[in-house]
Amino acid sequence: MITFWTVIVVLGVLIILSAIKVLPEYERAVVFRLGRFQSVKGPGLFLIIPTVDRIIKVSLRTVVMDVPPQDVITRDNVSVKVNAVVYFRVIDPQKAIIEVEDYLYATSQIAQTTLRSILGEAELDELLAQREKINQRLQSIIDEHTDPWGIKVSAVEVKHVDLPQEMQRAMARQAEAERERRAKVISAEGEFQAAQKLFEAAKIISEQPVAVQLRFLQTLTEIAAEKASTTILPIPIDLITPFIKK
Repeated sequence: MITFWTVIVVLGVLIILSAIKVLPEYERAVVFRLGRFQSVKGPGLFLIIPTVDRIIKVSLRTVVMDVPPQDVITRDNVSVKVNAVVYFRVIDPQKAIIEVEDYLYATSQIAQTTLRSILGEAELDELLAQREKINQRLQSIIDEHTDPWGIKVSAVEVKHVDLPQEMQRAMARQAEAERERRAKVISAEGEFQAAQKLFEAAKIISEQPVAVQLRFLQTLTEIAAEKASTTILPIPIDLITPFIKK
């Protein structure tokens, strides 16, 4: 038969066990005593007063939050869908619990509204080419809004920009036209350089007639190396001019 003292002992053991709390290194416990904030406990072993103290656990690890795709109209009136990812962590558990009802939900909403606002001020070319600058601006603004909640935003990355099909085709045509323009410019530069070299060669030959003879002898050497049955040799008039005069 269970005695009165046995019940007392069992109840005492249960109370002691419920008063002992253990938290890992990455967690903290915000303790409320009779509804009032008492302290932040952890990590490791600590004691609370059962039925009097209430604890709320807060993780201090970095949270990776996906921002759902947002419909954004850029400054140059292009409609795009943009999603992002936010990296943040709680640095003040007291503020994260007391200052805001749900810091995860609140941070998500701030990230979505800031994403639409900032990208709406940028042009499409800026959004595609200067993404690092936009990421830094997003991180700075979101961190400023979440700082009163004891949250530190370490990074914000724009993941994907979904363009309309018409805009994708227009950009493809623009890229193709740009490649053709560069090809024509390179070809024109090559023609210009070749013309310069020919002009310099003609100037040297006009100043040094013997250069024509040297070039002629070099051509004969090249022809002799070929296995041809018939060879036609053009003779420069400069070679026979002395004989004509005589």
